[in-house]
Amino acid sequence: MAPIHVDETSGSDTTGAGAPDSPYQSLGYALFTHPGQAYLIRKDPTASYEEPTQSSLKKAKKTADGLEKKKKKAEELAEREAREEGEKRAKREKLLEESKKVVLVEDEALPEAIRSKIAHLTAYRSKRVRVLGWVHRLRDQKGIIFIVLRDGTGYLQAVLSDRVSQTYEALTLTLESSVEFVGTLQEVPEGKTAPGNHELIVDYWRVLGASPGGDDAFTNRLNEKSDPSIQADLRHLVLRGETASAVLRLRSYLLSAFRQALTSYSLIEVTPPCLVQTQVEGGATLFKLDYYGQPAFLTQSSQLYLETCLPSLGDVFCVQESFRAENSHTRRHLSEYTHLEGELAFITFDDLMTHIENFICRTVDILLKDPVSARLIETLNPGFEAPTRPFLRLSYVDAIDWLNKHGIKRPAEDSEGNPIKDESGQVKMVEHAVGDDIAEAAERQMTDRIGAPVFLYGFPAELKAFYMKKMPPKEGEKGNMVFTESCDLLMPNVGEIVGGSMRISDIDELLAAYRREGIDPEPYYWFTDQRKYGTCEHGGYGLGVERFLAWLANRYTVRECSIYPRWPGRATP
Repeated sequence: MAPIHVDETSGSDTTGAGAPDSPYQSLGYALFTHPGQAYLIRKDPTASYEEPTQSSLKKAKKTADGLEKKKKKAEELAEREAREEGEKRAKREKLLEESKKVVLVEDEALPEAIRSKIAHLTAYRSKRVRVLGWVHRLRDQKGIIFIVLRDGTGYLQAVLSDRVSQTYEALTLTLESSVEFVGTLQEVPEGKTAPGNHELIVDYWRVLGASPGGDDAFTNRLNEKSDPSIQADLRHLVLRGETASAVLRLRSYLLSAFRQALTSYSLIEVTPPCLVQTQVEGGATLFKLDYYGQPAFLTQSSQLYLETCLPSLGDVFCVQESFRAENSHTRRHLSEYTHLEGELAFITFDDLMTHIENFICRTVDILLKDPVSARLIETLNPGFEAPTRPFLRLSYVDAIDWLNKHGIKRPAEDSEGNPIKDESGQVKMVEHAVGDDIAEAAERQMTDRIGAPVFLYGFPAELKAFYMKKMPPKEGEKGNMVFTESCDLLMPNVGEIVGGSMRISDIDELLAAYRREGIDPEPYYWFTDQRKYGTCEHGGYGLGVERFLAWLANRYTVRECSIYPRWPGRATP
C-alpha cells in the first residue's frame, strides 16, 4: 500500500489526497484519515520526503485522536438533530391532522359584525367588525398568532388565540393570503403599539385565497435584496410593499390637490386626444403608428389642443399621458409619463411664472393641510418643508455666468455633438458659453447648490420649440442671439419639473416658424386658425407628475413614481 504524503508548507488538509503531488499539510490529519498506514513527511517542497520521527508520530496521534472525538461528537449531534427534527415533524404532522377536526363556525349569538375598511375602523372600537384583506405580516408566538392585515386603505393587527388559532388554515397560513376576519376591535393596552392604536381580537375567520408556501412563497420570489430587473418584472408584487403603495397613494392625493389648486384659479379640465397627427417637441421623439392607413403618433404634449380651448372655455388644463421615443435611461426620464399641462389667455410672461409658482405652492399647501397626505409625505420624506417664496428667477445668460463662476463645466463637443477627449483619453471639460444647451447634470448641480426652486428663463430660440414667443431685444443689447419667453422650473434633487413659455400670437410669425423648422403647415390648420380668429397673448406649461412626486416623496428615480413605468426596453408587465 502506497505511503501517505505530508508537506507542512504547501500541503492541504482540505483539498489534499495524501499523494506526492497532492499531500496533506499535517501528520495528525493523515493519521486520522488513513490510520495504520506508512507516512512520509517533508517541511516544504524543496526538501525530500522522509519517514516521520517517533516523537512526531506520538504528537500526531494525539491530534488524530482529537479529530476522531470531534467526528464522533459531530455524528452524535447530527443524529440527535435528525431525531429531534423527525420528532418535530411528526409532532407537526400530528398537530396538523388534529387541527383538521377544528372547524370554526360564526357564532350567531354574538352581535352582528359591521363590515368596514381598515381606514374607517376607529369609529367601531369595542364593537364587532368584519374586515377583509391580505396577510401582510405573520408571527406565531406560543400558539397566539399575530397578523398584520392590509386592505389598501391601511393596516390592522389581528390576534388569533385559543381555538381560533388551532385550525388547519391557521397553522398553514402564509403571507399574502386573502382572508376574512371577524372579531371585536379593541384599543391596544397602554405601552403597546399597533397600526391605528387598536387590534382585532378574532372570534371567526376564514381563508378566501391561499398564497403558496415553499419555493413559490412570496418572500422567495421577491425581497428587498432582489435584483432591480427582477423587481421590474415583478412590479405587480412590488406594489404590495409599504413604500411602493405609499408612493402611489400619495400620487393619488397629489393629482387631487393639483386639480383643486388649478380649479381654484378658474382653470377648467379638458381631455385632449392621445392619437395625433402633429408634433410638438420635434419629430425625433415621436412614437409612430398606422392609423387606418394614415400616419399618426402618440402625443408628445397636449399643448396645441389646449390652445384651441381658450376662446370657448377660458384658461384650461389637462392631466394626460404623454409619450417620448427618447432612448434615455436616466433616473428622471420615462417613455410614457403623466403630463399636467395648463394654458392661459391674456397674460404676460411674468404672469405665467407667477401662476406656475402660485399653483405649485397651493398644491403643496393642500397636501400638507390634509392629515393623510401630510402623514404620507412625512413617512416618505421626513422633514419635508414647503418651498420658500418667492422662487428665484435666473435668466439663461445669468445662469451661464453662475455655472462658470462656480466651476461647473460641460464636456467639450465637436460639430456633430461627440465628446472631445484629451491626450489621456479623458473627456475634455470646458466652460459654458451663451448658446449652449445647459445639460441636465449642470442644471441639477446648480439647483442643488442653491438649494431652492429656481426659475431658469429666457432660453435661446434655437434651443426651443417653434411655437415659443421671442423676447424683444433689450436696449443696447449686442449680438444676433434671439431669446424666448420660456422658462424651466428646477427643483433640488430632481432638476426640471416644469417647462413653460409664452406662445407666438401673430399668424405671420407662426407661418415663418413653420418654414424655418421645415414643418408642413397643412396638418396644423386648426392650430394656425387660433391666430386667425381673434388672437391674444397666451402662454402655458407642462409639468411632469412623476418628477414632481419624486421631489415631494424624495424618490431617487421617477420609475418609483409610476404604477407600471415604461422606459426603453421595458414595456412589461
